[in-house]
Amino acid sequence: MSQPSENELDLESLLLPAWAKQSIDTNRYANFRGDEGERPDRGDRRGGPSRGARPGGDRGPRRDGPGGPRPGGARSGGSGGRPGHSDRDRRDAPRSEAPAPLPDFDVNLMPEDKGVEGLARQIKLTGRAYPIFDIAHLILKKPDRFTVNFRIVKNGATVAQPLFLCNLDDTLWLSESEAMGHLLGRHFATFYQTEKIAGEAPKGTYTFVAQCGLSGIVLGPPNYHDYQAKLHKLHTERFARMPFEGFKARVKIVRDEAVVKQWLENASFKTEFTALNIPEPLKFSTREEVEAHFKATHLPNLVKSVEAHTLLGANIGNSAPVLRQIFRLVVEDQVRFPLKLVNTLCTQFSRHGLQFFKVNKTITHVSVARPTFLDLETTPVSGSIRRLLEYINATPKCTRRKAIEALAPAPATAVAEPTPAPVAGEAAPAAAPALPVPTAEQSALNADLHWLIHQGHVIEFATGIIETAKRPQVRPPTPSKPEGAPQAGRPPRAERRYLPVFLGLPTLLGS
Repeated sequence: MSQPSENELDLESLLLPAWAKQSIDTNRYANFRGDEGERPDRGDRRGGPSRGARPGGDRGPRRDGPGGPRPGGARSGGSGGRPGHSDRDRRDAPRSEAPAPLPDFDVNLMPEDKGVEGLARQIKLTGRAYPIFDIAHLILKKPDRFTVNFRIVKNGATVAQPLFLCNLDDTLWLSESEAMGHLLGRHFATFYQTEKIAGEAPKGTYTFVAQCGLSGIVLGPPNYHDYQAKLHKLHTERFARMPFEGFKARVKIVRDEAVVKQWLENASFKTEFTALNIPEPLKFSTREEVEAHFKATHLPNLVKSVEAHTLLGANIGNSAPVLRQIFRLVVEDQVRFPLKLVNTLCTQFSRHGLQFFKVNKTITHVSVARPTFLDLETTPVSGSIRRLLEYINATPKCTRRKAIEALAPAPATAVAEPTPAPVAGEAAPAAAPALPVPTAEQSALNADLHWLIHQGHVIEFATGIIETAKRPQVRPPTPSKPEGAPQAGRPPRAERRYLPVFLGLPTLLGS
């Protein structure tokens, strides 16, 4: 690197530490004799031990990891580190392990049948056209409006991940042991009765006990005879997905007299379990005996392996945590773009006789009929229908109320119905708010509009705006070619503003 001139600033040299700014001509070892011995650790400027010190006084070489020093500053307060945190702190911090991959399942969300039936009935009753994707998002807002189907995935003859169904509460699990732990944890009182019997307190003097830092369960003194059994049992039942060494590191020693006294009181009682719902009552003294009896007697009747099962979305909360996580990811994916749910909705709505079309080739709507243009020049219609269609075409953002107020206005005065006299001994009925009674002209106009909507000549959208079906626009014919030349291209065809949507073609729904 060339030397900078006197009038130039060398930014690189300004950022160097003091020891690096010394002249290279200075001999720093001129007074070194070689017999001084090891110098004591003087510590850094803050009064603590030097940053390079190792436990036991070892000053081994600094390890920045593979590939040399880390970019962004090596020492505390550097450009890439947090203030007050040295490289040693970052090296000693526990590294988070990559999350385990989720098991492979084929998961499908399906609208609840009764809910779809109610939606179809509402669409037929109102005659309005609703965007199918808006209906899908409306269904995804509440888990009780759709069901979720889990199906195992097979790689040839091998199952990627088995699936187990608990018949008692309709929950899904990844293994029999996981389902068994759920049953014994949630429905233990259904099968066994617990009874505590006073016994002898543990002998000896205990000043501290071990306590799980995750659950708060007191395990007892580490030198007690059943400590290791309790430790492994708690890990297996509640923290099996965590490495045992990591779980063991969360156990803490508590010297609180109240906690030690509580453990002594609990250990002085003996627990007995009595089996229920069997011809002859049995008693067990340990939890292991209970689990063995449950596995042999009740588990085969309550848990079975299945290839597929459907749950209501609101009931997935009691199943395995991994399945709940998969369910949440699938719902989030469908909320972003519910194409699968829309295809299922189209199939279910078609069974109820509803039709589908696209507005401006973009948004798919579901309604009672597809848009069908009514040519007033060639089709004889009544005068009231003609006036209604002409008013809709001439009025931007026309609504049903606007059409009724313009074509069949209500009379200026309306006679309210007389209130019936109260019966003797009864309180007078509360006066109900007077509702406008439609006139004969308004009823006739509503009937005409109802007929036009169900024939597809008029479309009433979910926003309340109504418009007529547009005339098909015919493309200009392609220029003819000389005789003998091969015909290329497609024949002329009509291009409509409202395009019919055919089921079973996801590309049309997604386009």
